[in-house]
Formats: sequence, C-alpha cells, structure tokens
Amino acid sequence: MLARLPASSVKNLGLFAGQSISSLARGSRPALRARFASTSSSSASAQSAGTRASLAAATLLAVGSAAWYTHLYGTLPFVGEVHANSPAEEGLHSPHYPWSHSGFFDSFDHSSIRRGYQVYREVCAACHSLDRIAWRNLVGVSHTADEARAMAAEVEYEDGPDDKGEMFQRPGKLSDYMPPPYPNEEAARAGNGGALPPDLSLMVKARHGGADYIFSLLTGYVDPPAGFEIREGMNYNPYFPGNAISMARVLFDGLVEYEDGTPATTSQMAKDVATFLSWAAEPEHDERKKMGIKAVIIFSALTAISLYVKRFKWSVIKTRKIFYNPPADKSTH
Repeated sequence: MLARLPASSVKNLGLFAGQSISSLARGSRPALRARFASTSSSSASAQSAGTRASLAAATLLAVGSAAWYTHLYGTLPFVGEVHANSPAEEGLHSPHYPWSHSGFFDSFDHSSIRRGYQVYREVCAACHSLDRIAWRNLVGVSHTADEARAMAAEVEYEDGPDDKGEMFQRPGKLSDYMPPPYPNEEAARAGNGGALPPDLSLMVKARHGGADYIFSLLTGYVDPPAGFEIREGMNYNPYFPGNAISMARVLFDGLVEYEDGTPATTSQMAKDVATFLSWAAEPEHDERKKMGIKAVIIFSALTAISLYVKRFKWSVIKTRKIFYNPPADKSTH
C-alpha cells in the first residue's frame, strides 16, 4: 500500500513520525492552538425572539380555532360528551338567541329581570319553587329594599318556638327564602298528576342550552305531528326530551300586565322569565365579570412590568462577549 504513495509523501510521513516519537520520548505535550470563542448576541436574540413569536402565534391560532369551533357547534369533534339521555331522547336542539348578558363585557338586563320575576310570581310560582333565592337577593337587582321587604311581609312563615315552646306564624323578612308552593314532595306530586315540578333555582345550569332551552320550551308548544301518539295528560313539545311533557302551555299573550307598560306577548314573557332564571342560577354574574376585567387589567400590567424587568436584568448577560485565552505552551520556549 505504501508503494502506491509518491516518494515525497513517504518522506514527509517518516519525518512526521520521527518528530512525534521524539516529542513523546522527551515527555513534552503537543502544542495547543489558541481558540477564541464569542457569543453573537444580536443573531442569537433575534433567532430566539423569532422562535418565541412563532410559538405564540401557533398557540393563539390553535386556541382561537378551537374556541370558534366550539362557539359555532357547541363541542369539539374529538372530545366526547356524556349525556344521561340517548340522542333519540334529547329532543330538538334549541336555537341560540342573542341574550343581552352573553357577551364577555355584558351584564344582565335588570328591567328584564324585574319583569321576569313578575312572570314567575304570577305564573310559575303556582307549581315551581325557587329554594335558593332569598328576598334580600332581589335588593339592588330588580327591586328596592322597601319593595322586597313589602313583598316578603305578604308571606307568612312558621317560626319559633316561642317562650311557651310553640311554633307561630310571622310575616316574612328579607333574610327569608322564597316560599315553596307545596309543603312537601308528596303534595306536589298529588297536585300535578304524579309529576314533580322541579325547582327552578338552577334550572338554567341544569339543562343543556340554558336560557335558550327555557325560551324554546315555553314557546315551543305545537300540535303533535301525524303518527305521534300522546298519552292522556301529556303535551307535545319538540324541545322536551321525549317530546311529551306533563306541563301544559302556561304563557299566552296578555297573561300578565307589566308595570312598565311593556307588551306582554308570549315571546316577551318567555324571554323575561328566562333572563330572571339565568340571574337566579348565577346571581354573581355581573360582579364576576367586573372582577374579571379588573384582574385582566392588573395582571396585564404586571406581566408587562415583569417582562421589562427580566429583559433589563438579563441584558448584561445576553449581550456580553466571552474570550478564551489558553495558557501558553512552555515547551516551545
């Protein structure tokens, strides 16, 4: 194999081998070459900023796409949902209505809450309870303190015992909860043909569709289609699961007379009572949004300050240059 190399190459190879052997024999180490290492702060920071911007843009695009799809269709295609009813028992899906409180920065229509309470009191309260709402909850929302106190005083509550150990009746106070229409569950079933009217305190949260479902149910009573059999005492409503509901239609045009002169149409009363039940299910709705706006403003300012301090503190480290000066080789001197 060495025969194929030129004579000059073989000579140079021999000289290099001889020098290496002689150097190792003297115990000296080979000469070190000086290396100069430095950091390019401008290119590194630009590349890092571009990477972070790309990741942030991709994250925002993914989250925004998922949120928009959920807003349009209600759920993501790859996330399963668990329902107590089968699809055949769900009933017709209620359409979405533009509620005045559905936006991120929107609050309840308090005039509608007042009208909705009037509809509940004159129509719904005959069968449905509102156990989680006290008279004091109406103060500052739909009624003044004097109005709520006067309405509470119209109801007699059992209290006691007194000094003789007996229970007594007294007028209601602001701290009392709204009275149920029936004394117990058995009386409620007996008065409604065996069906138990549910409590309406959390009905908006308990039903899929929320206020949309309540409005659609109250305005969705129609004649059953041909071939659909309805048992005696039941009513056809396509929005109710199973399409047969024991509650008959209760809202008709002009059923109540609003104090503010609003025309009491069926759709208006259904909209007002759905708004009232939305407030009853979430009385802290307006305050929660106010606190959320304040929290976003405060944390945004704190985030901006933190980023500025971080860049200020790390600027010395990220913009410095590092030089490496190796020790001189004493064997060459």
